Amino acid sequence: MTLPRNHWVLTFVCADLPGIVHAVSGAVVESGGNITESQQFSSADTGRFFMRLQVEADAGREVFEAALAPVAARYDMQWKVDVVGRPLRTLVLASTAAHCLNDLLFRQRAGQLPVEVPLVLSNHGTLRDLAQFYDVPFESLPVTDAASKAAFEDRVVRAVEEHDIELVVLARYMQIISPELCERLAGRLINIHHSFLPGFKGANPYKQAHARGVKLIGATAHFVTSDLDEGPIIEQNVVRVDHTRTPAELVAIGQDEESRTLTTAVKWFAEDRVLLDGARTIIFR
Repeated sequence: MTLPRNHWVLTFVCADLPGIVHAVSGAVVESGGNITESQQFSSADTGRFFMRLQVEADAGREVFEAALAPVAARYDMQWKVDVVGRPLRTLVLASTAAHCLNDLLFRQRAGQLPVEVPLVLSNHGTLRDLAQFYDVPFESLPVTDAASKAAFEDRVVRAVEEHDIELVVLARYMQIISPELCERLAGRLINIHHSFLPGFKGANPYKQAHARGVKLIGATAHFVTSDLDEGPIIEQNVVRVDHTRTPAELVAIGQDEESRTLTTAVKWFAEDRVLLDGARTIIFR
């Protein structure tokens, strides 16, 4: 018995109408495919239908897409076909905090995260040695005023084009992204921050949290929009703490949650498990 040559991942988004699952499944069967994973969701809030399939098939991409195209046209679908496990070309932006960048690059090298990072861009040179340890090219451009910020974002745009970037990750990149760049990278720009917001803004949020005796520390990964820290949420995690924790311990706990949350969000995105439903996300885990 010979195994199928190809393993595809398919995503579909459209208005919720009768017959979609039957039509998609029929097209898969017609092309000789075998469904190995299937998830679907109908949004009562937006009237949208979401579906993710993994399909093994001998058929090549063109044949497979040709079988699905009439169904996609009939239901006016946004749809995508990709190879299961294909590393997503990812640009990482960082500043001086190392924990998120280290976790992303470690898990990429360990084969635990399906991304390929051709470049790390930073507004500081602090993390150059870390990137070099993982054999990832690193560039730093200072951001000190409006002109240098515009120059940095121009470099981001050029890097996206030069390296065929499919995802940009803010790994504790401590600069506000301009509305223009947010729009250009809409739906493929992910950020991470602590979940104290909006309670403890500004400098030393963990010191502020310690002073107030917080009982929960968390992190939120979300898509970046022009509304600061209000983009569609991809993943959140939280851990309980108590009065015995020092500010330094709270920082360490928070950094662990930030790293874990960001890496999970990137993994789900790279595996085509994250679909947008207006201001929120549908996650097929």
